[in-house]
Amino acid sequence: MKNKKICILGGGLSGLSTAWKKMRQGHEITLIESSPRLGGVLQSEQRNGYLLDYGANTLSLRNQETSDILEDMGVLKYALDANPNANKRFIVRNQKLVSLPLNFSSFLSSSFLSPLGKLRLLLEPFIQRGNHDGMETVASFISRRLGKEALDYCGNPFISGIYASDPETLNLANAFPALSRMEKQYRSLLVGMFKEKSSKKKPPKTRLLSFPEGMNQLAYHIQKNLPQDQLYTNESVTSVTNFGQGWKVKSHNQAGNISEFLCDEVISTIPVDQISNIIWDNLKGQEHLSNLMEVTHFPLSMVFFGIGREEISHNLDGFGFLVPEKEKLSILGTLFSSTLFENRAPHGKVLLTTFVGGERMPKLALAQDEQIYKAVEKDLSKLIGMKKEPSFKHIKRWKQSIPLPDKKMNLRIKASKELSFLNNGLYFSGSALSGVSLPNCIEADIA
Repeated sequence: MKNKKICILGGGLSGLSTAWKKMRQGHEITLIESSPRLGGVLQSEQRNGYLLDYGANTLSLRNQETSDILEDMGVLKYALDANPNANKRFIVRNQKLVSLPLNFSSFLSSSFLSPLGKLRLLLEPFIQRGNHDGMETVASFISRRLGKEALDYCGNPFISGIYASDPETLNLANAFPALSRMEKQYRSLLVGMFKEKSSKKKPPKTRLLSFPEGMNQLAYHIQKNLPQDQLYTNESVTSVTNFGQGWKVKSHNQAGNISEFLCDEVISTIPVDQISNIIWDNLKGQEHLSNLMEVTHFPLSMVFFGIGREEISHNLDGFGFLVPEKEKLSILGTLFSSTLFENRAPHGKVLLTTFVGGERMPKLALAQDEQIYKAVEKDLSKLIGMKKEPSFKHIKRWKQSIPLPDKKMNLRIKASKELSFLNNGLYFSGSALSGVSLPNCIEADIA
């Protein structure tokens, strides 16, 4: 295979992972990032003795491929495993935290679903297949296979916890392709999970990871493996030109200095809604760019509270909790961050990370700080017995948060493939195309 010069646009997790893979294949890589740092939304910060993660808070290793890649990258030796006591998850039901079942016996005793709701869920193996036309929503799928109560008290909060969205908005085939495939192959999800449990290649156990200095260290340890003189930050790409035998990428830095990079391939991992900021010269199929940029975002705010441990009645003995929409509360859910990982809060204090807004309450995500704080304090006082105002408060706002895997994702993927087919050496990747989970960004394969 001929060694190529490859320009990678964007230095988030997708860009860094792609750069590492291409370098391992023997190619010469150049990575161009507009911000002063690499890592994209993987951002961590120390404030008043609290360690805050502004993007993903954890990395879940559920399959062997992700584990193998991170092992080869030399990243796993720096990782921090979550507190094993944090495997408990809660949802809110009737304004109280209810522990989700960890096994069949706890499923029978848990109050997360009513007796009728549990019976309906157990009937799943007898439900007929759907038509698999690729258009079904996550809400329709869950309701059809598991029942309306499971949608309200499992599907709805679970989707809000992952995507800050509603299951009615998301496309099943894009958001959870494994579930769509499993129903098509086995007819039943429960049957499929049982059959695949022993056959699928998985790590010895699922690991929930972070790093001693926060999730930005994931990006840092990948970055260390790359040629440092070929990593350009504070460089905004202004144009990409196809000159037939290759590509020319132009960029400028904050001082206005212009740089040019000649390469055989261009791989864009920048957020697709920013593609319009680039001039695409001599590009075949320019009309596909508009569909490539079709993406739905909702604003999301992360609210960090630090408070004395004695000021919380709840044991905080778990991962955190999610809030079903039917509970009519202001928040989407809360992570017990200082329970999950050590050194997240000063001695005697706890750190709580609460999510506000998303598709459910987009206006609240962009409200004034005090309005958001009051809404979160009210809900946490009710749910976990927070007895006083926190001594530490901080908000991180994402005006455009998670690119949703709704029906527009089909347009993006099709447009990306058409542009690559028409323009030799041009590829697009990133969370809007591969999916937003960290394993998806790490595993995404570019031809």
